[in-house]
Amino acid sequence: MLEDPLLLARLQFALTAGTHYMFVALTLGLAPFILFGQLRATLARDEARMRAVRFWGGLYLVNYGMGILSGLVMELQLATNWAGLNDMFGYAFSAPLAVETMAAFFVESTFLGLWIFGWDRMGRWSHLACFLVVTATAYASAYWVLVANGFLKNPVGFEIRDGEAVLTDSGALLTNPSTLLAFGHATTGALLLGGLVVAAVSAYHLARGHDPDGMFRRGITSGLTVTAAAVMPVVAFGGTQYALFGNEPPTSGRSLSATEIARVEEDYGGGAAHAVGEVGHVLMTLCWTAIAGVAAAGLVLWLVNRLHRWRWFHWMLVFSPFLPYIASLGGWAFRETGRQPWTVTHHLTTADAMTEMSPAMAVLSFSLFTVAFAVLAAVTYWLLVRFARRGPEGGPLAPRPEEPDSDPQLPVHRF
Repeated sequence: MLEDPLLLARLQFALTAGTHYMFVALTLGLAPFILFGQLRATLARDEARMRAVRFWGGLYLVNYGMGILSGLVMELQLATNWAGLNDMFGYAFSAPLAVETMAAFFVESTFLGLWIFGWDRMGRWSHLACFLVVTATAYASAYWVLVANGFLKNPVGFEIRDGEAVLTDSGALLTNPSTLLAFGHATTGALLLGGLVVAAVSAYHLARGHDPDGMFRRGITSGLTVTAAAVMPVVAFGGTQYALFGNEPPTSGRSLSATEIARVEEDYGGGAAHAVGEVGHVLMTLCWTAIAGVAAAGLVLWLVNRLHRWRWFHWMLVFSPFLPYIASLGGWAFRETGRQPWTVTHHLTTADAMTEMSPAMAVLSFSLFTVAFAVLAAVTYWLLVRFARRGPEGGPLAPRPEEPDSDPQLPVHRF
């Protein structure tokens, strides 16, 4: 393994991309809860609900900050380890990523900053509008990333000229079925995760008898409701993609003949990658089944008015967010390994997409990136658990307690 730079580069990308997606999924999953929670609090002028918004917003902020760091590291990896992909398909693959960074990401970060520092400084509707922009651009970022990823699976809208891919139909690129179905699958999967995280944190506090202003009773109900609503759309978007796995891309853009394609697939094949993908598919299916069972049980308990009382179910919910995380990573592995040995299906092999490097450089790169992402993941998990357990009084966005005014009759000592 240590003598194969390609295998190390592939494993490195799998670990870093999978870790980064964990941050992305929670960002997409929590944003709607915060947005609609703040909308309801704004309409009702309800300070109790606004404290809940601050609490969930604090968890969002921690996850978002770590997501930025992991995204920067992953983009550096794309630039250093996969030069062949950028050289040949920079206009088709890298361009959507550039749009995501320059347009969606910077707008999202700017308005998130305004939202964070705008508490008690902006009008309530202006403040709400800031997070509306944050939510919209978060989903826009996911779309642009999947435009690039969908192109790898189903390359459309381009021609090969002098060894480079040139876009000829941007509309085909933006409406690629591989992109649209993956976007629907990823966003509904993120809602599963967001719903279970909200339900799990709420269940933890309910089990301990801690429920200020009833925020965790509302949280467990809304979290399980969203989870139940997203269960079947996840399957619909995911199942529809199966029809694309065996499809060949349009012949107008091919850089290899049918004979050459057959020879490459015979020589390299999918091998162990396809086996990993099948394991991922099994894990995804099992976890989805478990999530559906948890959501169904929660709705039944809600109907019989036991959802907020049965502590055994609360403690089961505390560990439920691991299910959508595992399902997401398994589904991603199944999707990405399905096109091996190609980076861009029928156009560029994974071996040709990789930057030439020695085994020693591959080991160094793998070690540095893997350690960096392991640290980011561990720190994020620790911070999220820490602030979730503290509750609304100890979150990153919790208002500072007001200091009592000094008695003007007492002498003021200066040091």
